[in-house]
Amino acid sequence: MTLLTDQNNLRLAVLIDADNVPRDSLKYAMDEIAIYGTPTIKRIYGDWTSPNIGGWKQSLLENAVTPVQQYGYTTGKNSTDSAMIIDAMDILYAGQCDGFVLVSSDSDFTRLAIRLREAGMYVIGMGEKKTPNPFIVACDKFIYIEVLRERMQKAEESARKKKAETQKKAESQKSSSKTGKTPDKTADRLLPDKFVPDEIEQLIADSVADIADDDGFADLSDLGNLLIKKQPDFDPRNYGFGKLSNMLRSLPRFEVVVRTTPDPNVRPIFIRDLEA
Repeated sequence: MTLLTDQNNLRLAVLIDADNVPRDSLKYAMDEIAIYGTPTIKRIYGDWTSPNIGGWKQSLLENAVTPVQQYGYTTGKNSTDSAMIIDAMDILYAGQCDGFVLVSSDSDFTRLAIRLREAGMYVIGMGEKKTPNPFIVACDKFIYIEVLRERMQKAEESARKKKAETQKKAESQKSSSKTGKTPDKTADRLLPDKFVPDEIEQLIADSVADIADDDGFADLSDLGNLLIKKQPDFDPRNYGFGKLSNMLRSLPRFEVVVRTTPDPNVRPIFIRDLEA
């Protein structure tokens, strides 16, 4: 997916309707949002006294999303919609952001999306495939939660298989050392003080896929920025590497290419996932 440079640096207000999105969607929704900009405001609306949405707590803590309490004053009426709309307009007039992410499958936010776009805001919608078409077309871009979930599940399955293969290789190496056979040096490609966990390698692979061009290459600078947006504590030094480029060169999964330009002092680095 290739993004315009004026979009992937947007300050985004993320407003989530807890009544109309699945609670297991938050992590991969926030990862997807990081592709388009920096979520400077993250709020989720619902009646938190209701047992139906109590399961959100852990996800909110892990993703630093602020819950906004909105009581259901009348049975059968959704007061969450009104609270979200009022906050969205307050944020708009305060000039605190460049765009909005409206996470809901409810068509009641159609007029809000249209109004925000009229004000020059970039509007991203996120919801399930049951979302009514008027809300979908009112947004600049609409992303289906089922697609994000499927992608994450595939990534998790791939990570589990890779971990199993790594463990099997390590056991084989240990067995070979006991019998006096020469161990497989490819299993020892990282020094003990330079170890990249499988989940971090998968995070890098997913991020490369997010911003890669048609040939599969992602700019190293853009990749580094996206990794920090997705995981704020990401730092190559945490894994024993001084630079991200050195960390990627240590991982056979990735191809690191230095491209030449007319200016000899400018040599951009691009990354490609060889397993993609």
